[in-house]
Amino acid sequence: MNAADRQRPPPGELYLDHVSHFVADLDAAARVCEALGLRVTPTSVQRTPEGPVGASNRCVMLEAGYIELLSPTHDTPAAARMRALMRRYEGVQLVCFGTPDAAGEHQRLAAHGYEPQPLVDLAREVAGGSARFKVVRPAPEKMPEGRIQFVEQLTPEALWRPSDVNALRLEEVFVVAEDPVQAAARWARFAALIPQPDADGVRLETARGRIFIGTRAAVAKLLGEAPPPPAIAGYALGGGQPKTLLARCKEAGVAVQKCGARHAAKLPAALGSVWLIG
Repeated sequence: MNAADRQRPPPGELYLDHVSHFVADLDAAARVCEALGLRVTPTSVQRTPEGPVGASNRCVMLEAGYIELLSPTHDTPAAARMRALMRRYEGVQLVCFGTPDAAGEHQRLAAHGYEPQPLVDLAREVAGGSARFKVVRPAPEKMPEGRIQFVEQLTPEALWRPSDVNALRLEEVFVVAEDPVQAAARWARFAALIPQPDADGVRLETARGRIFIGTRAAVAKLLGEAPPPPAIAGYALGGGQPKTLLARCKEAGVAVQKCGARHAAKLPAALGSVWLIG
């Protein structure tokens, strides 16, 4: 089974599909990733049947999930919302759950008061052909930590091409909240997951990947730093060769510190946020 075949969750399950860095300069963000030894896809423009969404991206495809570099490129409502989030802090602003049933998630969110926006049919041209997906987003104020959404991958083979895949996995996302218990309950209803106590915070486990929600102090203890709540502070990468990735970070001048059994890498401003490696 290749990487593309592993990206669609089975019925009734969710995956941690991707995170997105909202960036001002796509190429500058891509150069940071390339300096750390990662392969980055070419620029692609996101579209709906009605026209451009207002954003372009480049991606770091992983064996499990991917990292998106997303930049507002047009004057559209979607691009304006991105720019508003970017004024708060630099880095990861989006967490996306992979689902086998976007329409079902849309119905469930509506029933639970998340006031979802209309189901979006997105497409973008990539080297592997036309990538298509269905996206579900709640009303922005319902999930104030960032843009939190679902995606149903319709053409994973167009995205996870063997030549683009990096030997890493997206394993965990770290969310900062003023009241982690209240925030975790809201995230749990959103994703239909069961919250579990986890050290100084709360954990939500999907079938592949997890969310940790804690106070700013609790997340900073794990990552070395954290933005003020509500926010997404960073994410954990697993697989591959952690020592090699850490060495590349140090060679590129990225600040690295030991945090428990793992290492936190503070990414340059062109990318923002923190990686937890190991």
